[in-house]
Amino acid sequence: MMDDAALMERLDVQAIETPSWAFGNTGTRFKTFAQPGAARTIWEKIEDAAEVHRMTGIAPRIALHIPWDRVDDPGELARFAQARGIGIGAINPNLFQDDDYRLGSLAHPDARIREKASAHLEDCIAIMAATGARDLSLWFADGTNYPGQDDFRARRRRMREGLSGCAARLPADARILIEYKFFEPAFYYTDLADWGAALAHARAIGPKAQVLVDLGHHAQGANIESIVAMLLDEGKLGGFHFNARRYADDDLIVGSTNPLELFLIYAELVAAEVDPQTRTCTRGVSYMIDQSFNIEAKIEGMITSILNCQEAFAKALLIDHAALAAAQADGDVLGANRIVMDAFRTDVRPILAAWRRQRNLPEDPLDAHRGGDYLRAIRRDRGTASAASGYGD
Repeated sequence: MMDDAALMERLDVQAIETPSWAFGNTGTRFKTFAQPGAARTIWEKIEDAAEVHRMTGIAPRIALHIPWDRVDDPGELARFAQARGIGIGAINPNLFQDDDYRLGSLAHPDARIREKASAHLEDCIAIMAATGARDLSLWFADGTNYPGQDDFRARRRRMREGLSGCAARLPADARILIEYKFFEPAFYYTDLADWGAALAHARAIGPKAQVLVDLGHHAQGANIESIVAMLLDEGKLGGFHFNARRYADDDLIVGSTNPLELFLIYAELVAAEVDPQTRTCTRGVSYMIDQSFNIEAKIEGMITSILNCQEAFAKALLIDHAALAAAQADGDVLGANRIVMDAFRTDVRPILAAWRRQRNLPEDPLDAHRGGDYLRAIRRDRGTASAASGYGD
């Protein structure tokens, strides 16, 4: 069993990226609700992400979405972030909000559209180089709505060609993370519908391609922790988008509706760290929040998300793996389950508060933000913007 000192040392390694698009006004297909103080520009989004890191200590990077966050000099953006204590995380291309992508992007039947999509990916790779980003995070809306609309195998081959070409243009230390989603906006067939489709492409492309798991992109009842275990065992788990899927997507705070699931995902990650066959893969996994806070306060929602991940990680670290392995070997079904559930039921809030005290962080980050000067300043200086940030617009 891990003691408090060892637990606190392990907590130091946790790092979770925040998404730029969550700090601006966002909404569903029904309505975008404007919030006082919501970020209006990428510069303000970076400042908000820095506030989250100041409060939590484990959110050191902000992910960008292009073209929503495009600036003339990406290097200047990176320097601006660095001056505020954070860095640039994953670069997320947008291959779904252009009229040309009505029938897809890399899988589109028209070669001209595929070339346009590839050119956008190349532009994003240049932004990676200018900002020091390691990951190109790829989600595609590509798919079909009707039987006969297009050829499944032809679309798969086009997607493979586009992904392979993208990976070949990456810098030596960079990689593509291939995300999947089983439906929406295509409702008959989705080109990257599940982890198996993403894994098949990642295997074929090679070491520069890995799979990204978005918690919101599965059917209700899907055993996501088992998917995480399989991808770790294949050496192909590249990253996460943390959220909750009551909307059949990713618009609720991670851990808010199913904290046990989040804990069990972290349990698989912790277990894989001590397994010689999966240890290397765990070291390269990227973690990112992917949510839009539509009715919640933006920064408060992000702080809550980060803290939920930290709590799940801390609980997962408490699992007695030696005792668990013995119970599993003995076929002790309920004994093994009890070992896992005892860790989940442990109140880790005191140890997390102590961890923050030792690192000169607020014991209660949410209260500290609510009562702090930063929130008052942005509400006073920014006002209420009417425009959305891109996500859910």
